[in-house]
Amino acid sequence: MARISMRVDGMKVTDDVEPRTLLVQYLREGLGKTGTVIGCDTSNCGACTVHLDGDSVKSCNVLAVQADGCEVTTIEGLADTVEGDLHPVQEAFRECHGLQCGFCTPGMIMQSVDLLKRNPQPSEEEIREGIEGNLCRCTGYHNIVRAVQYASGHLATAAGPKGATEEVDAL
Repeated sequence: MARISMRVDGMKVTDDVEPRTLLVQYLREGLGKTGTVIGCDTSNCGACTVHLDGDSVKSCNVLAVQADGCEVTTIEGLADTVEGDLHPVQEAFRECHGLQCGFCTPGMIMQSVDLLKRNPQPSEEEIREGIEGNLCRCTGYHNIVRAVQYASGHLATAAGPKGATEEVDAL
């Protein structure tokens, strides 16, 4: 057994795990974070995407011991649980119908949040490139891309005067 300690969705956890335990297994079975989906076990589908120290990773491709000392954010950790508000990207997926069966949705949202952190105003092509490691078997991606565009616009508006100034300067 190996002792690990990390912050998951803002809460410090310390546990003993088998060294070969995947992060996705630990999150789901050890912590009950079932929003992180096991999709393929081969790191091809992206359904298990979480943020590790702020960057998106496929948690089926990371051992729990590799996350020792790290900050992990799951889909459950995105929403403001105190206020009851969804994260803007979660809200955008709801508003733009960026899901059908919902199986890929947690990973798509986590990857989209990371994309928008790195590129707040991506083009459609950049969005498609940014989510290409996450597979959806239902939608054809059109509404997912629309949801990321919608979230991008709302995040820019929420940024306040800086975003408005940049828009005016661009004119």
